[in-house]
Amino acid sequence: MFPNTKFRRSGRLTVAVVAAVVPFALAGPVANAAPNAQSRLATAASKTPNKTVEAIVQFKPSFSEKAAKRVVKAHGGKVTGQVPFIHGLVVKLPAKQAKLLANESKVVGLTLNSKVHSTGLDANQLATSYPKTTRADKLWQRGITGAGIGVGVIDTGIAGDQPDFKDAAGNSRVVANVITSPAAATAGDGFGHGTHVAGIIAGDSNNRAAGDPFKGKYVGMAPGANLIAIKASDDAGNSTVLDVINGIAFAVDHKATFNLRVLNLSLAADTPQSYKTDPLDAAVEYAWQKGIVVVVASGNRGNAADAVQYAPANDPFVISVGGVDESGNSGRGVRADWSSNGVTQDGISKPEVVAPGAHMVSVLAPSSAFMALCPNCSIGGQYFKAGGTSMAAPVVSGAVALLLQARPTLTPNQVKALLMGTDKPVSGNKLGTGMIDVERALYTPTNAVPAVNVRLIPNMLIEYATRAGVDISQWTRSTWSSAPSQYSSSWARSTWSCGTCAAMGGAIDPQRSTWSRSTWSSAGEDASAEAAQYVELAEEAAETGSLDAPIPTDAEVPAEVPAEATADAPEAVQ
Repeated sequence: MFPNTKFRRSGRLTVAVVAAVVPFALAGPVANAAPNAQSRLATAASKTPNKTVEAIVQFKPSFSEKAAKRVVKAHGGKVTGQVPFIHGLVVKLPAKQAKLLANESKVVGLTLNSKVHSTGLDANQLATSYPKTTRADKLWQRGITGAGIGVGVIDTGIAGDQPDFKDAAGNSRVVANVITSPAAATAGDGFGHGTHVAGIIAGDSNNRAAGDPFKGKYVGMAPGANLIAIKASDDAGNSTVLDVINGIAFAVDHKATFNLRVLNLSLAADTPQSYKTDPLDAAVEYAWQKGIVVVVASGNRGNAADAVQYAPANDPFVISVGGVDESGNSGRGVRADWSSNGVTQDGISKPEVVAPGAHMVSVLAPSSAFMALCPNCSIGGQYFKAGGTSMAAPVVSGAVALLLQARPTLTPNQVKALLMGTDKPVSGNKLGTGMIDVERALYTPTNAVPAVNVRLIPNMLIEYATRAGVDISQWTRSTWSSAPSQYSSSWARSTWSCGTCAAMGGAIDPQRSTWSRSTWSSAGEDASAEAAQYVELAEEAAETGSLDAPIPTDAEVPAEVPAEATADAPEAVQ
């Protein structure tokens, strides 16, 4: 800005791009480089010397506005606006004169004003709609992809070597692999649920090989975010509340190490209990107090009397997420009838927000139980179609990662307030619980939405510890160390295990729950149509010689299912 000067603002806002933005994902052949600023200016001056062009001119800081205007006028130009931060002016003048102005001694730089392009994600190629429904694609266009934000996924693990989890350099964005279940035998995801959830949060099929039919089709909400895989189950998907609490403890202990700002829990305890006394609720509250935004699935019990009475979704501090079927209500979206909705045993209305959760296609963990549970849900052996609030929660977790990249000083309470205060009404949903709009949340000031979590009574376990001056971060007495060799994962920068978890079974009832039956809030959905489309694309690519990646051996289309059977195809809540 010029010192001691006043500018008359025009009715039009001019946006200047002063630095090149490198696309965050370049998996295929690199496109021809665009001409640089000097080349564009030289071409314009040579081919159309008398054509009026708009340019952004940056002057030396010591050069006054008055003197700068005189220089512009001497070149037949007119000042039309100012450019904040760079001591610059927006000018219009003949192209030939623009080139001459650029050579003036008091001019630091001159750039022809041009269009601003996105950073590499083309939402028009997507085969899924939830990034558009939530307006995440609008943030991608501004280069906001969740880059640098760590999202912890407490689940069945993540298949971190899948191409959807890689960055432009080919490195996995699953930056840490943690095992908190003493019964786990491997580092990966033998069940499949965690990988599917992670793909919705941060998958990016743009990192697949050039010519791959899936390239660009399936992209999660925050395709630039890092993932911290916290495996709280054995390889068959069995877990305990204690396994999950230990996972939360790891997230809090290593928040700074991985910039872990978001924690996704697409799971539920199998016993209803007041949030004031439930240990899992105490754990998520503690993570919230330590600056981690905790996002949980509301459950798939519909409008049942106890629908929202299970931890951690019944906790009033965290963000619980219900599911929306985007195809319902003539394409305008409707609350899914399976999505838990109601009032907790403590009188708290739940969930706080809803997000797309039906017909969700995401990454399939190779050789996982998901494939066996629902063969017709597989698409080319690479992706899997499922529905449930397990799939709605990661949509919100990804949205939070986007918000925190753009506004890193937001607190968990502010994030929750922004999402709730900018949501959109959804048919069939209770008043005040709407679909998230992450673009609107991004641009809304925190003081423009109602505050949340005001005058709430904390979980008593935390309250007692606080009064006694006890650091609750030590309550599980967990110790973390490098994982044994069977847990090693070449795709993660670090692999951790809990050295004391196995000895702590007596602290909480160790009765195990099988997530494939009840505690996972998800169900497979028939994907025969998508599988058929993939086979057609793969065959076409093979005929033209454009498919670089090998076609999966299990890419066959399942036998045609009668219409009446398809309607009932695997929809049982899991």
